[in-house]
Amino acid sequence: MSYQFLLCEIEEKVAVVTINRPPVNPLNMQVFQELSNLFDELEANDEVRSIILTGSGEKAFVAGADINEMAGLDLVGVYKMNKISRAVFTKIENVTKPVIAALNGLSLGGGLELALACDLRISSDRAKFAFPEVGLGIIPGGGGTQRLQKIVGQGIAKELLYFGEMFDAERALDLHIVNKVVPAAELIEVAKEWARKLAQKPPIALQMLKIAVNAGANTDLESGLTIESTCFGNAFTTEDRKEGLKAFVEKRQPVYLGR
Repeated sequence: MSYQFLLCEIEEKVAVVTINRPPVNPLNMQVFQELSNLFDELEANDEVRSIILTGSGEKAFVAGADINEMAGLDLVGVYKMNKISRAVFTKIENVTKPVIAALNGLSLGGGLELALACDLRISSDRAKFAFPEVGLGIIPGGGGTQRLQKIVGQGIAKELLYFGEMFDAERALDLHIVNKVVPAAELIEVAKEWARKLAQKPPIALQMLKIAVNAGANTDLESGLTIESTCFGNAFTTEDRKEGLKAFVEKRQPVYLGR
């Protein structure tokens, strides 16, 4: 399938998805639909073991939603846009393969919400972050109020959301919003290094880890432990588990086939 606003390259079991609406890659209805379709394709592609999501150019990962499109929408249209944005962010959050956001520049509003839906976030040292919606008389609608507080805690989340002020990559790292900050010139290569390492891991075990962490985060401890136990059992029944234990005993690198 061809896409108007997305680029996708697959190499060494790693898919690199680039949102391509220069100069700042804003999200509109078309981008949301294309992201939904492409992630369905990547989910079904057994040759893809991990995914990198980034933006084109050096200025922005995603500098928010397309304000020009939003300004022309009535309440019904806004609800439709909100529904598809939330659905695609949830799809990215729950795709069975690990997703790394490579944050090459401005990550604002919906762009930061998109990044928070990814499993891991690597930031350029030039990147800037904000939830500026309150300054426009609105609030985040793509899960930002919920995912942010799960990472930084409610007090810091309210500070960032209420004031809507820009903050840099180092503060994002201090708040655990990003996992790593690297020089801009090294961003994609570092993201690929992480993605290639993940691509060598047992796919079903990674899938079970993701389910255990994501589902467990939204429930009480006892229920979370039950989810973990079920995922542990699922991973234990795989051929990859046998290969992993055998390779350990034989002191060699395992070769995981995803079954």
